[in-house]
Amino acid sequence: MQIIDGKKTSAEIREEIKVKVEKLKEKSGKVPGLVTILVGEDPASQVYVNSKIKACVEIGMHSKLEKLDASISEEELLRLVNQYNNDPLFHGILVQLPLPKHIDEDKVIEAINLNKDVDGFHPSSVGKLVIGKDTFKSCTPFGIMELLKRYKIETKGKHVVVVGRSNIVGKPIANMLVQKEEGANAVVTVCHSAAPDLSIFTKQADILIAAVGRAHLITKDMVKDGVVIIDVGINRIDAREKKKGYKLVGDVDFDNVSEKSSFITPVPGGVGPMTIAMLMTNTLKAFSKLENIN
Repeated sequence: MQIIDGKKTSAEIREEIKVKVEKLKEKSGKVPGLVTILVGEDPASQVYVNSKIKACVEIGMHSKLEKLDASISEEELLRLVNQYNNDPLFHGILVQLPLPKHIDEDKVIEAINLNKDVDGFHPSSVGKLVIGKDTFKSCTPFGIMELLKRYKIETKGKHVVVVGRSNIVGKPIANMLVQKEEGANAVVTVCHSAAPDLSIFTKQADILIAAVGRAHLITKDMVKDGVVIIDVGINRIDAREKKKGYKLVGDVDFDNVSEKSSFITPVPGGVGPMTIAMLMTNTLKAFSKLENIN
């Protein structure tokens, strides 16, 4: 069994991007810019946003945080998004989700300039992904693809079972892996909690991607020997022995399932760090396109 180290891989990617940003700055006098819009005081969102800003600073990108009160109107938020759509200093716009209930998330996402959609959530970006056109890819599944590539895990003709059907992970990773291209070309099954017996599907997986947000859902008896495990879940469970009183675990029972796996991602330290690395990758791509600089 080999651990797929997302923390190490993420650091490598960020260092590669840093070198590219330095060269672009020398060449053009410009650097990629990312604005993050945070509405409200959601603690998890604040942690994610701080990590993104820190990554930008380390890499040498221009970063800005727009921290807004939860009471902001939808109209005001849309106006701010449009302001950054037209701001040449910023090549990527990220609106941190979730938004307050009185704001239509779909409307906000659709308002983002398609050329600055570094989260890959715009319907046009999703549509291009489905039909195999070049586009911004949603960062978490993009990170999974990069891990498979860098660990030289064969996907061609392999049966990939995705447990979960969210618009953020399940659906996009299935669409990425089914494409007829290098690093994909897999046979993909998408299953979810409506299945009477998930193990019927999970036992068939050469590569199992768990993305449902349910602690230890995937157990040892649900997988076959030699399976590759990609665990996207991040769940908080009680742990009195810990100073914080809890610990983070994945959707997979790591200790037991790892005994049967050939590769496995830990939680934390697996897929999570890759999300920010791929956001930086997308921001660099947006810069190259908008500035016409490679």
